[in-house]
Amino acid sequence: MSVTGTISRPLADRLVTAPRVCDRSAVDRGMNDLRAAIGIEPSLGTLAGLLQRPEVRALIDGILSASPYLTGVILRQPAWLLHALQSDPGSRLSDLALRLSDDVRASRNIGEAMTALRTYKAEAALVVALADIGGALPIMATASAITEIADTALRTAVEFLLRRSEGTDATTVASSSMHSAASGYIVLGMGKYGAGELNYSSDIDLIVLFDRDRFARKSEQEPQALAVRLTRDLVRMMQERTAAGYVFRTDLRLRPDPGATQIALSTSAAMQYYESFGQNWERAALIKARAVAGDIEAGETFLSEISPFVWRRYLDYAAIADIHAMKRQIHAFKGFGAIGVAGHNIKLGRGGIREIEFFAQTQQLIAGGRQRDLRSPRTLETLATLVARNWITAEAATELDQAYKFLRTVEHRLQMIDDEQTQTLPDDEEKLERFAAFLGFDSARSFGAELTRQLTLVQGHYGALFEDTPELTSEAGGNLVFTGDSDDPATVETLARMGYGDPAAVIAIVKGWHFGRYPAMRSARARERLTEFQPVLLDALAKTDEPNAALGAFDRFLAELPAGVQLFSLLRSNPNLLRLIADIMGMAPRLARILGRRSRLLDAVLDPGFFGAEPSPEAIATRAHEVTGQAIDYQECLDRARIFGNEQAFLIGVRLLSGTTSAERAGQSYACLAESLIRELLAAVERGMADAFGMVEGGEAVVLAMGKLGGREMAANSDLDLIVIYDCPDDIRQSNGRRPLAVSQYYARLTQRLVSALTSPTAEGHLYEVDMRLRPSGHSGPVATHLTSFEEYQRGAAWTWEHMALTRARVIAGSPSLKSRVEKAITDTLCLERQPATLANDVRDMRSRIAAEKGTDAVWDLKQVRGGIVDLEFIAQYLQLLHAHAHPQVLDQSTLGALTKLRDAGLIQPADAETLISAGRLYQSLQQVHRLCLEGQLVPEKAPRGLRQLLARAAGMPDFERLEDQLRSMQHEAHALFERIIG
Repeated sequence: MSVTGTISRPLADRLVTAPRVCDRSAVDRGMNDLRAAIGIEPSLGTLAGLLQRPEVRALIDGILSASPYLTGVILRQPAWLLHALQSDPGSRLSDLALRLSDDVRASRNIGEAMTALRTYKAEAALVVALADIGGALPIMATASAITEIADTALRTAVEFLLRRSEGTDATTVASSSMHSAASGYIVLGMGKYGAGELNYSSDIDLIVLFDRDRFARKSEQEPQALAVRLTRDLVRMMQERTAAGYVFRTDLRLRPDPGATQIALSTSAAMQYYESFGQNWERAALIKARAVAGDIEAGETFLSEISPFVWRRYLDYAAIADIHAMKRQIHAFKGFGAIGVAGHNIKLGRGGIREIEFFAQTQQLIAGGRQRDLRSPRTLETLATLVARNWITAEAATELDQAYKFLRTVEHRLQMIDDEQTQTLPDDEEKLERFAAFLGFDSARSFGAELTRQLTLVQGHYGALFEDTPELTSEAGGNLVFTGDSDDPATVETLARMGYGDPAAVIAIVKGWHFGRYPAMRSARARERLTEFQPVLLDALAKTDEPNAALGAFDRFLAELPAGVQLFSLLRSNPNLLRLIADIMGMAPRLARILGRRSRLLDAVLDPGFFGAEPSPEAIATRAHEVTGQAIDYQECLDRARIFGNEQAFLIGVRLLSGTTSAERAGQSYACLAESLIRELLAAVERGMADAFGMVEGGEAVVLAMGKLGGREMAANSDLDLIVIYDCPDDIRQSNGRRPLAVSQYYARLTQRLVSALTSPTAEGHLYEVDMRLRPSGHSGPVATHLTSFEEYQRGAAWTWEHMALTRARVIAGSPSLKSRVEKAITDTLCLERQPATLANDVRDMRSRIAAEKGTDAVWDLKQVRGGIVDLEFIAQYLQLLHAHAHPQVLDQSTLGALTKLRDAGLIQPADAETLISAGRLYQSLQQVHRLCLEGQLVPEKAPRGLRQLLARAAGMPDFERLEDQLRSMQHEAHALFERIIG
């Protein structure tokens, strides 16, 4: 309904209602000020006469009593009040629009144009308020009038900016409408603005587009940049507050993916978005879209082209599921919240305006594809059509129609108090009484009774429409709504209650998923699946120690996923798996990143036997052999090794994270896995060498594990310290293939290929980093060592630190007969009798060198800190080298194993051994968790709280603070023992 279509009579003659006065002192003050202004300005004499009329005086008294905003406008501009009362509202608005066009056309700069716009809006808004409060305009005619004001202001501003962008002298343009008609610059009104139903202090929701074929043809600027600049200036002209006020607050967040797109989009980009990623709530929003400014014809063409996205012709099962997904997104939990009066939000609250609008929109989406008369953007027109089409009863339509008009009237009065965009009723008893009077009610009690009646009727109809719809809530109860352009207040409250410290960030992340920014979220089906299990996911993440951090990790996990449908279905049907994922996200950023790159690792966790007994070393070896043995070629063997290795390493980590395995056991399992893969890849490399270069007759090779692998103390991201040793008959000089290689070259090539097989990334990822610096002569030595050279080097050239490293040496792959000889060579070397003083000096010197290069006081640098892992290893290695000639039984590749054997042999005091073994176990537990969960050094104050608690739990400590105290104490004691034992 347009205000210009009403009967033409002066407003003063059409007043039929007035607010009830509840603040006589405010009325007296205001009327005194108004009389003073009239006395100063002779032209206002007529106003004094009008104020003597009872209906006019009642209207003005009611405004002075209840609305500081309107009171201020009237007192600043009493002439506006006079003109409004003397004129027909429609005619007055038309006159103001013509004056605005002339004023803006005459403006010499944007500042003058902005002043003209603000003056127009303020006076026009006063005209509408007086007509609305006085009953001269029905409520929906009032909404139409406010919409026409917005149209006039927006179109005038766009015309000004388009003229300015081309450097056109405003005075030479005969008709501004001709100027924008073919500009290709499109402004779409959305929401209540698009529907012609603006409220009194409404924002205007806009989408700005441009047609590349029509826009900026005369400009040297790139169309996108020009459109963005024009839009930025348009927003400034509309909403920037100046001394003259503002025009309309402007919201551009309904555009496609507002978090990732420019404020002005090409029509082709917008079309591509809607066709590929458009969401259910955007379909509902586009029902109300209208071309409001700029190139109206181009805007209407775009809306026509996008129509198939909004209006689906055939309601197949997929479409029904899609609409139900939208209901689940927008529909609030029916058991949450209650109808109320004080503090109730009449738009978003129970029984409010939003429920009436969505009642109509949902049924429009269901049937509008086939029944074009259901495509009206206006809520009340839609209700009438639904009755005509027998979708709803006449009684339902009548009750919803009356409720909508009542609630919109309440909304307008709320906003007229202080010109605020609010829909929340006062929660203060005195303010509520004042507001009821402004509406014309006898008391707050009578207003509350009528409001409750209307809200209850709406809730009943809305609840019946959604009675079979699955609820979108948290376990704790409450909204979890992630649709639309603004944050749902009840969802913010629910997330805060769940434990999320920054609910707005949570909402932004979840909305980003639904905008399809990640590959996993590109399909509509994936977004539907996510919507369905979103509440369960958020509940699971909320149960972690840092919900926001866990959600951020899950967001990064989603960003890495190539597809989402299968995973979301899997998590929805497996609550335990979802809980495990939440734990990983909350405690183990490193594991979360691995999972993001290899989401199918989760499949292994679904094995019913996963949480049962851990697989034995023999079982892992057998499975590795089976998996790689099925490869049809070398490349597939590498891929299969990576799939198996990454899967098993992930499972070991999950067991450690979930507490179903110990740190010591995890280290052994990681080592067992690495050994199995090295054996299989060595065999594959040997086959490849034989095919390419033949074999070395009588030749043998073994892989010697050193460091953490040798000691079976590997962690999640440990390197492999390896040495390859070979032997062959003295009379064999080369291999026997078609392309023979010298023996040394053959085994060097074999070693290089083995390293490559272990380290090279393939389509299935990466296995290990390999370090060969512990081989004889280090970097300068050959990559593969002949047994004789190895023996001679260890007997005569090796440094003490190399013999220390040799205490951890263990043959893990290759020829069994050569293995025996290598092991004997190692034992013979380690059992050499040594000078105690020389040995102690060498060990101290080596420790000092390391401390000088890598020393630290950081308690969480478990390896290098004094009293840390290096000190323990050096003590064990020193004592083994010192005593092995007389007590060979003390040799053990594991640090804890060696300390235990040294204690049992009486070579270290039991109390000292217990101190060192306890420290070693603690360090091992902490290092396993640290390496599993984090990349790089642990910084306690930056580590997730869940990780800190996991570390405390792994150490058997009640909290992280006491763990740190215990750690410092053990490091102090271990360092003291190092000084006492080695000197």
